[in-house]
Amino acid sequence: MRILFAGSSGFLGTRLTERLRAEGHDVVRLVRRAARSTDEVRWDPAAGQLDPAVVSGADAVINLAGANIAERRWTSEFKEVLRASRVDTTGTLARAIAGLPAEQRPKVLLNGSAIGWYGDTGDRAVEEDAPAGEGHMADMCRVWEAATGPAEQAGVRVVRLRSGLPLDREGGFLKPQLLPYRLGIGGKFAGGRQWIAWMSMADWLAAAILLLDRQDIAGPVNLVGPAPVTNAEFTRELGQALHRPAVLPVPGVALRILLGELASEALRSSRVLPGVLQRVGFRYQHPDLASALRAALA
Repeated sequence: MRILFAGSSGFLGTRLTERLRAEGHDVVRLVRRAARSTDEVRWDPAAGQLDPAVVSGADAVINLAGANIAERRWTSEFKEVLRASRVDTTGTLARAIAGLPAEQRPKVLLNGSAIGWYGDTGDRAVEEDAPAGEGHMADMCRVWEAATGPAEQAGVRVVRLRSGLPLDREGGFLKPQLLPYRLGIGGKFAGGRQWIAWMSMADWLAAAILLLDRQDIAGPVNLVGPAPVTNAEFTRELGQALHRPAVLPVPGVALRILLGELASEALRSSRVLPGVLQRVGFRYQHPDLASALRAALA
């Protein structure tokens, strides 16, 4: 399969590119700089520029592009960067796909999204049919997903990957916590009652491959594990996995001073369940947090 990939150099994109190539797929990477190899093609999503011929030669398109939400404090300017880096890339790809003759369109668009769609769920468990919540992340996810509209209206199968927190020691949610825990100063956030929707990296990759191949699956899909845990439970399991104490709580006020508005997202409760994956019989390699952490830290 020839796959056109936007966002291939990010935390998830790098690992998915490696997996796809290991399985024999031809991955063509969309890059904003000048192309440096034959597997790269330059585009300019901010200007909406993408050569239609590049898209017409693809069997599938994957888009995981987007600025890192934890890169810096959420000023009004950075929030616009977060939004534009997702909406501009998605819109450019969706319009390019829709503009092709039907026989030349890719069969599927796997497009990034996030469980931030649901806002703060509290103790309420939600699946893919739950409406968008409130807050900046929920608003951003709403316009991000809507930007896939042209491709979907053109009859292309669109899957919106509402990713939770894939666990990997090299990045994402887990990496910045490892040093404090190894120093013995790890602990729960602001009481620890908020829910965390985690997923092992191996399962995230396997689910993405499944969704690429399954022609009967479209729309939003929660890429999360089957058993979300509270922050307090996550803290305890991580401390045990690292053989370190996890007894120094981080007050919510300290997070708000350190992170600003981003702290609201860090403290958000996300009790999100993988409804679609479970209904299609997806088999988790790591169905519980302890095994997912062991795999992430191995």
